[in-house]
Amino acid sequence: MRFICDHMLGSLARWLRLLGFDVLYPGPIPDREIVEIAIEEGRVILTRDKELSSTVKAQALYVESDDLEEQLTFTMKELELKVTEPMSRCSLCNARIEKVDKSSAEGEVPGGVYDRQEEFWFCPNCNKYYWQGSHWDRITRTIEKLVKS
Repeated sequence: MRFICDHMLGSLARWLRLLGFDVLYPGPIPDREIVEIAIEEGRVILTRDKELSSTVKAQALYVESDDLEEQLTFTMKELELKVTEPMSRCSLCNARIEKVDKSSAEGEVPGGVYDRQEEFWFCPNCNKYYWQGSHWDRITRTIEKLVKS
């Protein structure tokens, strides 16, 4: 399942990407453009705009809460989503990330990180490197919690 989030759901878009879902987040654009993209690309609209969710000709889900954890839980349950490819997409641009040799990260990540970590992933679209730092544990705990619920 592929998604497009309206500009009020940027954090949800990033977290769904971390869970492995293909999520567009175009920022503040007119509702009609969101609908056009959703229809053209077969995406489900995720929105905090009740009017948008009820008047479109595309599949849409109204996300009422402004709490990120509640948004994630609601979206996962309502759409019966299963996490199958966590940590496979760039949280910033939505591109697929690739595991790379440690040597390719040398000089691209902080020295201490390079010394402590053995595995790195790279986004070929925005040139961001990822590694299993302290944030990884928090993400993993959130994923485990969502999978259990």
